[in-house]
Amino acid sequence: MPPTARNVRLVVVRHGPAVARDPARWLDDSKRPLTGGGAAEMRRAARGLARTVGRVDRLATSDAVRCRATAEILRAALDRPPPLERWPELGPGGLAPPILARVARVARSGERVVLVAHDPTIGELVGLALTGEGTPFVRMSKGGAVAIDFPRGIRAGAGVLRWLATRKHLVRAAG
Repeated sequence: MPPTARNVRLVVVRHGPAVARDPARWLDDSKRPLTGGGAAEMRRAARGLARTVGRVDRLATSDAVRCRATAEILRAALDRPPPLERWPELGPGGLAPPILARVARVARSGERVVLVAHDPTIGELVGLALTGEGTPFVRMSKGGAVAIDFPRGIRAGAGVLRWLATRKHLVRAAG
């Protein structure tokens, strides 16, 4: 197995506030969009997230409409945004181990990787990264984010929690 990148910062973002589930209106739940207010709130939070994270080398999202919109809002707030990547592993109901494995495959040493996805998958990803167990470690608010550093390589249990922020924290960080 090839060595994995070192000194990678993984930032995991939960999509912003979306319209309520309504199978009559959104037969395919992945088509559910952000609310108008949710998009506006995410624009403010994205400025704070961009300020907090700084450089972003890789930005990946679930293909769900609410995640893509959140990722596009974040991308617009970045000074030098990378291309937006769509990862099927980040979709609703995704599993944490394949996501962490993909990060390990694609990240280069020193990179900052931002993922936009869904709860509970992201909570499980954080748990896997920090403890080696895929048990949800945190419950993130919509539009919230967590930063995990991998100083010695990307693998389960090797992550170090750097910060956790709600959407409101990120709005305040925007200044």
